[in-house]
Amino acid sequence: MANRDLDGLVVDANLTIPRSELSYKATRAGGAGGQHVNTSSTRIELLWDLERSASLGDDVRERLTAKLASRITADGFVRVVSSERRSQTQNRIAAEERLVDLVRRALVVPKKRKPTKPSRAAKEKRLADKKRNAERKKNRRGDPYI
Repeated sequence: MANRDLDGLVVDANLTIPRSELSYKATRAGGAGGQHVNTSSTRIELLWDLERSASLGDDVRERLTAKLASRITADGFVRVVSSERRSQTQNRIAAEERLVDLVRRALVVPKKRKPTKPSRAAKEKRLADKKRNAERKKNRRGDPYI
C-alpha cells in the first residue's frame, strides 16, 4: 500500500505529491455489477498536473515527462484510472497507489553498464577450441593425391 499522508502522497524520501495538486473525477464504471453499476459513479480518474507541480525539480520533471509520456495528456496531466473496486473510496485509494507506483518506477535510474574484457583463460580456451576445430576439419579431408 502507498504511503498515505494527509498532506500528500509519499513517493520516496525526496518526493511527496501534495494533495492540492491532485484532482479526482468520478464517473460510472462499466462491466459487471448489475443495477449498482448503472446508478453509482465508482470509477475514479486521478489527474496530476506534472508540468505545473511545485513539488518537482526541473531534472525530476524532465525524467518523469520522458518516462510517463504515454500517460500524459495534451494539457500536461498524468492520468490514472481505477474502476476495479466497488466503492469510490477504494478506487480513489487504488488510483493513488497506482500513481505513486508509476512515479516511483519512473524515478529509478538504471545502472550504467561497465564494459568488461574476456579473461586471459577465456581467450586461451577460445583459441585452443579454434585450433581443435581446425584440426578436426583438416582430418576429415582426404589426401587428394592418394
